Amino acid sequence: MSDMGFQGTEEYVASPELMASVNIAMALGKPLLIKGEPGTGKTMLAEAVSKSLGKRLIIWNIKSTTKAQEGLYVYDTIQRLYDGQFGEEGVDDIARYIKLGKLGEAFDSEEQVILLIDEIDKADLEFPNDLLWELDQMEFYINETKRTIRAKHRPIVIITSNAEKELPDAFLRRCIFHYIDFPDKELMEQIVRVHFPNVEDKLLQNAMDVFYNIRTLHDIRKKPSTSELIDWVNALQIGGISADDIKAKLPFVGVVIKKDDDLELVRHTSLD
Repeated sequence: MSDMGFQGTEEYVASPELMASVNIAMALGKPLLIKGEPGTGKTMLAEAVSKSLGKRLIIWNIKSTTKAQEGLYVYDTIQRLYDGQFGEEGVDDIARYIKLGKLGEAFDSEEQVILLIDEIDKADLEFPNDLLWELDQMEFYINETKRTIRAKHRPIVIITSNAEKELPDAFLRRCIFHYIDFPDKELMEQIVRVHFPNVEDKLLQNAMDVFYNIRTLHDIRKKPSTSELIDWVNALQIGGISADDIKAKLPFVGVVIKKDDDLELVRHTSLD
């Protein structure tokens, strides 16, 4: 575990501003809200913090149907009813049927953990507000057992959002906010070389030239992401493509472009 806070990892290249935001959030004991384009490494940040600090990572993947209660605990009434019908022992012990959710698990951990609440904007508008008390006070009450679960160690909470919905002001006030800017070419080269340290210089430069030119096209519907560039460089190397053919022939461009209209646009546009 680093005594100097989060410094990035060999696999995750973080900007100084992002590292500072992580460390400020930890120092203040506040959730870190991360926004940015898809593919800019929002989810991978939590994995990097976990590895850098040597702490366990708990991931709560949010869906459109997710309710805040699920993150605290679930009372399995169906299992209790089933056990009662078949004469199982201990059916009167309600605590046996209380299952902690991801937030409850983080609170109940004997050691400090990293809690990732991933893509919070996928849930309904009330979801963030329903977590205000728990994230503020680091505790919640289980009605069925009359027990309060208090965080033994305040988890390091990282929350990601793709900005599909606006989050409530009351929720935003409780967070440290950081927007991950799309990497410039210099930072992007560092990121790609983490994955492919021996990639040919000219191949990488030509691939990045095409990649960034595609992103600047006015009518592009889905801009390619960092992860798609990494996949494309990998495909180019596996396919034995020469650097000179990248701009002329756009080999394996379907790794980068995922929509029919965008593919048509790119094929009819000079990307030199």
